[in-house]
Amino acid sequence: MHWIWVLIVGAIIGAVAGAITSKGHSMGWISNIVAGLVGASVGQALLGSWGPSLAGMALIPSILGAVIVVAVVSFFVTRATKD
Repeated sequence: MHWIWVLIVGAIIGAVAGAITSKGHSMGWISNIVAGLVGASVGQALLGSWGPSLAGMALIPSILGAVIVVAVVSFFVTRATKD
């Protein structure tokens, strides 16, 4: 049951990051989950685990990490499609 909550919270974090960077409309729900989970890992590794926590993920560092992940991935994807 814990993994279901992790996936749901990861999807929400990815969707929030996509909305903040305005790249969320081009990402599917699987990409939102991946961006949320990878972003949570990156954010907590860089910023620590402070602030409110849900499903074992600190929300504020996770969202900031997901914004970074979405911005970097969208930069490389849009750059690759222009070539």
